[in-house]
This record gives sequence, structure tokens and C-alpha cells, in this order.
Amino acid sequence: MSHAQEYFREAARVCAEIDPGRIEALAAALAGLRDRGGRLFILGVGGSAANASHAVNDFRKLCGIEAYAPTDNVAELTARTNDEGWETVFSEWLKVSRLAARDAVLVFSVGGGSAERQVSVNLIRALELARERGAGIFGIVGRDGGHTAQVADVAVIVPSPQADRVTPHAEGFQAVVWHCLVSHPALQVMATKW
Repeated sequence: MSHAQEYFREAARVCAEIDPGRIEALAAALAGLRDRGGRLFILGVGGSAANASHAVNDFRKLCGIEAYAPTDNVAELTARTNDEGWETVFSEWLKVSRLAARDAVLVFSVGGGSAERQVSVNLIRALELARERGAGIFGIVGRDGGHTAQVADVAVIVPSPQADRVTPHAEGFQAVVWHCLVSHPALQVMATKW
């Protein structure tokens, strides 16, 4: 079997194993967020940061949800990293954005953050702030979802049938899931052009 055949067989397995009930629950939660005038802050690192930027566009344009990604402001991101440290880059950004109970944080992450392993601690600090302020916590994460899945109101877990391909499947399916959401009848208010 070629690499491409194996990869797409795994992708089909991910599609079959992902929990559609969690996606429906996330769609309902995001519709509620929009109805109450809340904002959606999408957090991600690496490839997940690029996904966050794209998703911000889709949630704003197609769903009418006020959405932001702190990684879109590279000047503030790098200034905060340089001056205050990477661990608090998102939580401090959210404080200035006046994160409130009507808002929500959506995490795109492969591992979801782990305090024990000291991985994506910036996501953990952001979620601690969200919990403290009563904001919604959502995630589209791989593996077992790490810290994000433990504290989220709704977390969609992207299973990975192959251990050495956790990252490509998790990041690839972040896009599949958010595109499912922005085309969901409970959320989409603007038709696409194509």
C-alpha cells in the first residue's frame, strides 16, 4: 500500500470515529454565543495558529460571530513573548480584550496542553482565565485532548489511528470540523459564493 493510500484510509477512519454529537453540541453552544452577543477567541500554536486565523474569517463572514485570534497580531504576540514570556501570551492578551462571561475561547491544538509535560502552557493559562471569568471553553483537539478536553464545556476529539501521524490528522481535521460548523444550519447566515 502506498503512503497516500494508507494516509487516506486513516483519514476515513478518523471521519468514522469522530463524535458528531460533540460537533452538534459545539454548534449549539456557538449559536448561543452569537445570540447573547458574545465574542469568540480562537487560540492555536504552530499550524493550529494558522487554522485559527482562517477560522476567524469563516466564523465572522459566514456565521456573523465576532471572532479574533491573538496570533493574528504578530507585533503584540512577539512583544508579549519577549517581555513577559510565552506562558502568559494568550492570557494577557485576553485580559486586555476584557474576556467576559458572555464570551468563549476555542482552542485548536494537537495535544490540548499539558502542565506535567510543560507543553502549550500558554493555552492552559488562557483556559484558567476563561474559567475564572466564566467564559465558555471549547476545543478541537487531538489525542485525548489534554488539558483542553479536561476543562472544556465541549471538546471535539480528533482520534488518530497512527501514533506518528497525530499532528497531521489533528490539524487537518480542525479544518474539517470548523468547516462543518460554519456550514451548519444553526450557524451559517451568509451563503458562500461557490
